[in-house]
Amino acid sequence: MPDATTDPVPAVPSADPSSAPSSLECSVVLPCLNEAETLAVCVRKARGCLDALGVVGEVVVADNGSTDGSQAIARAEGARVVDVPVAGYGAALMGGIEAARGRFVIMADADDSYDLAGLGPFVEALRGGADLVMGNRFAGGIAPGAMPPLHRYLGNPVLSFIGRLFFRSRIGDFHCGMRGFRRDAVLGLGLRTTGMEFASEMVVKATLAGLAIAEVPTTLSPDGRSRPPHLRTWRDGWRHLRFLLLYSPRWLFLYPGLLLMTLGLILGVALLPGPIEFGDRALDVTALLYAMAMVLVGFQAIMFAVFARAFAMNEGLLPVSRGLERAFRVVTLERGLVLGVLALVAGLAVAVYSLVNWGSNDFGALDTRDAIRVAVPAATLIVLGVQTVMASFFLSVLGLARR
Repeated sequence: MPDATTDPVPAVPSADPSSAPSSLECSVVLPCLNEAETLAVCVRKARGCLDALGVVGEVVVADNGSTDGSQAIARAEGARVVDVPVAGYGAALMGGIEAARGRFVIMADADDSYDLAGLGPFVEALRGGADLVMGNRFAGGIAPGAMPPLHRYLGNPVLSFIGRLFFRSRIGDFHCGMRGFRRDAVLGLGLRTTGMEFASEMVVKATLAGLAIAEVPTTLSPDGRSRPPHLRTWRDGWRHLRFLLLYSPRWLFLYPGLLLMTLGLILGVALLPGPIEFGDRALDVTALLYAMAMVLVGFQAIMFAVFARAFAMNEGLLPVSRGLERAFRVVTLERGLVLGVLALVAGLAVAVYSLVNWGSNDFGALDTRDAIRVAVPAATLIVLGVQTVMASFFLSVLGLARR
C-alpha cells in the first residue's frame, strides 16, 4: 500500500473541506509554480469560457510557492489565489479543490497547453450526471511538439493500458491533466498522493468507488513557457507505475504467486519419481530444488496479496472485497492452523521415513540423488506448514479490525 512518502499533509487548513459553500456551479482550478509567462492567458480563457457558457463560477489558482510574481498576475486577472505550502502537483491540486466554492471543479495545467476556452463538454457531462469527466488527448488531438515522443508512444499508452488492465477501467488517457468532477465526490475518495501520481490515484479510486466516469476529447498544444516543464519523465513515470502496483495486490502479488506456485508444483510432481530425460540431457534433483523454491516463493506472494488486501480494506485504501470477506468466513484461524499443522506433520513424516529407511541400511552410504529427492519435498512441506500457521495468526490479527 502507499508508503509514508505519499501520505498527504493538509494543503489548506480547513476543519471540513467538504462543507465549503457551493453557491457557485463551477470552479476552474489551476495548479501554479512559477507560471508568470502563461498564467494570465489561462485565467482569461477560463474566465471568458465560463461567462460565454453562462456558468456562475470562479478561477482558483493554487499556488505552490511561486517566486516570479504569479500570485499578483492571477489576482490582477480576477482569479482567487490559494497558497499551498506543501510541495507537489497533487498537493497543489488538493489545496485548490478543497478551497474551491463550486459544485463542479475543472482542473487543468497553467501552462496554456490545454484548451481552457473549451470547458463546454466537461460542464455538459457533469450536468448530465457524471461524477468524473476525463479529457482524452489521443481522441481530441495532440499538436506537433506538444508531447515528447517517449510520452506519446510509450509512457502514456503503457501506463494507461496497465491502469485499464489492473482496475478494469475504460479510460483511454489516464494522465490527461484536464478533467472535471463533482467536488464532493472527489473529496470523498480520500486522495493521498502529493506528486504527479495524483492523476492516476484519482482515476483508480474513482473506478474502485464505482463513480460515474465519462470521457470527452480534448486537445493538447505546446505549452507557452520558455523554461522546461516540471514533469520528469523517468521519475514521474515510475511514481505512476509504483502507485498502480501498490493499489493492485492481485497483479503485484497474487497472479505472480499463483503462476510460480503452479509451475513449481507441476515441475516438482513430475520430478519426484525420477529425472525427466530429453535425449542425452535430463532434469534431476537440482531442478526439483528450484521447483520447490518456486512453490515457497509463490505461496509467500499469495499470502502477501491477502495481507495487503486485508490491510487496505481495514485502512479504507481499497473497497471491501466480497470474495475476501467470504474467504475469511471459511478459512478461519482454527482451520488455517489445522492445515498448517497437517502440512508440518506430513513433512516431518516424510523426513522420519527417510531416516528410518536410512537406518534399515545400517546408516551406510546414501545415494545423493535419492536422498535429495525425499529431503527437498519434506523440507518444503515443513516450511509451508510453518508459514501457514504464522499467516493464519497474522490474518486473524488483521481481522480484529473488521470484527
